This record gives sequence, C-alpha cells and structure tokens, in this order.
Amino acid sequence: MNRIAVVIVALFCLCGALHAGTADRLNFLFIVGEDLGPQLGCYGDKNAITPNIDKLASEGALFTRAFTHSPVCAPSRSGLITAQYPTTIGTHHMRSTLLAPPPTFTSLLRKAGYFVAWPGKTDFNFAVPADAFDSTKKWTDREAGKPFFAYINISETHESQIRSDAKRYAENTRRLKPEQRHDPAKMVLPPYYPDTPEVRKDIAHYYDLATAIDYTVGDVLEELEKRGEAQNTVVIFFGDHGWGMPRGKRWVYDSGIRVPLIVRWPGKIQPGSVREDLVSFIDLGATVLSLAGVERNPAMNGNVFLGPAAQQRKYVYAHRDRMDETFDRIRAVRDNRFKYIRNFEPQLPYAQRIAYMDEMPTMKVWRQLNDEKKLSGAQALFFAPSKPREELYDLDADPHEINNIAALPEHSVKLQELSKALDAWIAESKDLGQYPETELIARGLVKNVLDQYAKRKEPGYKVEQK
Repeated sequence: MNRIAVVIVALFCLCGALHAGTADRLNFLFIVGEDLGPQLGCYGDKNAITPNIDKLASEGALFTRAFTHSPVCAPSRSGLITAQYPTTIGTHHMRSTLLAPPPTFTSLLRKAGYFVAWPGKTDFNFAVPADAFDSTKKWTDREAGKPFFAYINISETHESQIRSDAKRYAENTRRLKPEQRHDPAKMVLPPYYPDTPEVRKDIAHYYDLATAIDYTVGDVLEELEKRGEAQNTVVIFFGDHGWGMPRGKRWVYDSGIRVPLIVRWPGKIQPGSVREDLVSFIDLGATVLSLAGVERNPAMNGNVFLGPAAQQRKYVYAHRDRMDETFDRIRAVRDNRFKYIRNFEPQLPYAQRIAYMDEMPTMKVWRQLNDEKKLSGAQALFFAPSKPREELYDLDADPHEINNIAALPEHSVKLQELSKALDAWIAESKDLGQYPETELIARGLVKNVLDQYAKRKEPGYKVEQK
C-alpha cells in the first residue's frame, strides 16, 4: 500500500472514530457564562464586544425571552441539573444542603449511553450524585463512538471578578486588545444606580469580562470544529442568571432572571433566527432528554422548546428565598409583557445587608449615598424601609421595573390573572418556601447550615420568618 493510500485509510479511520455511533444520536454542548445577562452584541447592546458569541447567534437562534427560575447560582443550577423547581425539591435557599437529591437529567443521559462531562462548577446546593457525570474535569476524553453531553462553565464574569483586585483583573482580561477595553465614562447606567465613578468602573469591568469569556467561547467552538463534531452537536449558550451587579443577581427583576440563550442546531434551526417565546431553565433538561430520545423522570418539570415535541409557554416563574445569611421570600410570574411579584415579607426592606453582596463597590457607594440622604427617585426606591405586597410591571414600557402599576385600576385584570397564575404554580409545585427552614431541617430534608450563618451575626438575619 503506498503512502497516500495509508494516509487516506488513516483519515477514514479517524473520521470513523469521531463519528461512529453519533451520526444518529445528537451531542449536546452547554456553554455557560456565570452571572452573565444579555449584555451582548447580538442582543443589541452597543457597549458589548462579543464577536464569537455574536457569530454563534448568527449561526443559530437567539432567544429574547429566556429566564432562570432563581436569580442566584446554586438554586438556579440545582433546578437546571434536576429539571425540577428548587422550591419543590428543597434547594431554594442560597447556601443550604439537600440531603437526598432527586435524579439528575444527566444521569438519565448516562443510562442511555451518553458520555457526560461537567467540568468546572458543581455548586448545586447538594453533593454531586455518583451517577450524575462521567467526568468533572474534561469534556473531550471519552470512549470512541459515544455521544456526549458537556457543560462548560466560564467564570470570569462572576460577581467576585467584577470587584477583583488589579492583579486578578489583569489576568482575567489578558487577551483583550486595547480597543476592546471599556471606558467607564461611556457606560450606560440603569436609572436606579447613582452616577458615580465606582458604579461606572464596576460596569466597565463587567463588559471587559464579558469580552474575556467571549474568547473562551471561541476556543470551545473551535475545539468542537477541529474534532469534526460541530454538525452533529446542539450548542446551547446561556448565562446562569442575570449580571452580578446589585439589584441584578439575587432579585427576580429581569436584571436578575433574564439570561442570554442561543441555540445552534445545524440543519434544524434557521441561522440568524430570533425566537420571542418564553423559555425557562426548567425546560433545558426536558428538551435535551426529548432530543436525545430519552424518557424523563415523571417528577421533572419543564416544557420541551426544541424539536417536534416543542410546546409554547404562557408563563415563567421565579423565586427568591434566603440569600446567604439574609432571609426573604419573593415569588414572581411573567408573561410576554407583564411581570407580577409577590413579597411575602413586605415589612422587610429590599436592601437588607448581605455580606458578600456588600463587597461590591457599587453597593458600598449606593448605601453611602442613601445614608447621606443624597438619593431620590428610582435611585432611592431600593432603600425604602418596606416593600409593597404586590408589584406589577409593564416590561415593554418599563424594562427596568421601577414603576409599580399594581394599584392602577386599568391593570387590575392583568394583576388578577397573574396573581392567580402564581397561586396555581405555588400549589402545583408544592412550594416549600411556605415552611420555616427549621422545619425543613427537622424533617431531615436539608442539612442544618443555619448555625454557621447565625454566628456571623449579619444585620437582617431573620430565618424564622415564614
């Protein structure tokens, strides 16, 4: 056999190893930016410099109404991996430990013959089940011929990195060209933030970090292409919740729950298409199982939003419960235009102190200006001594959710509709937020983590509240 023939045979064998067993079974690749909202070029944000993510959007579908069920990482991720609401299974408090987690959708994929890799963060509010993953380190090493599911977590946009020291910031942004760095003076501020150098710097850092993760997204997609697997892989890019800025992360406003969602499925999704239908994180596990031809656990929630079994949602739901050492209970329901929020503890202020959140320079200067009585209008709302029991927002007219229209007679029908929808969801999902955390501990559902927070003696710690 001559040298050319040997090379051809070798290439044929290599291609066969890459594709064997995958031609009729889809691969799935989740690429996730931590604390990343839709501040991306493909979403029309003129501050954003995200060419790789924008290119991905041009090759697939961009979803404009995608939401997490929880605006903070571990509860959001626990719902994602189990395809059940955290309020149903008991992972709704930030920093708690569920003792007996339900099956994950990844364990069902593994049983069906998939190689499952979850490199990076496995912060679920429960210990990783033994059957959940094949690997938590690499997504590229697998037995030849096996279809794969991989979750690639990119952490540079995390809240902690916005306020990191100069050395860490320089390391995170080392690949940025000078013209890709953002000028704080040119940042556009939400109307509820005071216009200060600290706020502008934090936001500029956030955009720089979004550009930094764009480089990593490009690396992952290039690796997929090099391996010859791009055409048979459904790539799903999203953020785990909204941006890590105050009144974003931890809050059920769109700044905390609205996320970017881009899906590339070659040959099945029209490149450059835009989808305006509602999608919830709870839908992701159900959708992957459906496309993989794997039967899901009947206890799993969620609608399929891709493929022949796709269904349309009327509402998405979200919750906020204890955030680290600070208790609150808030529930929300949103349709295509309006959002209804119910504050179960209206006597508690929005701006309770959370030690980790209060490290952000934006939060520090915002509190300082409030203490000095220098805030007014939308900037002062967050520091009101109490909250209304109900909030209603027209997201088309008021995307920043600062004009509560719940009391206006002309919106009473919509208020009643969404209030009833929330009541139904709370009942159907068996919302555990109605019980004190001490009761969940007594039931043996979650581990007692309250003492460690009580020892910190942070202001606003009110765990006994219902």
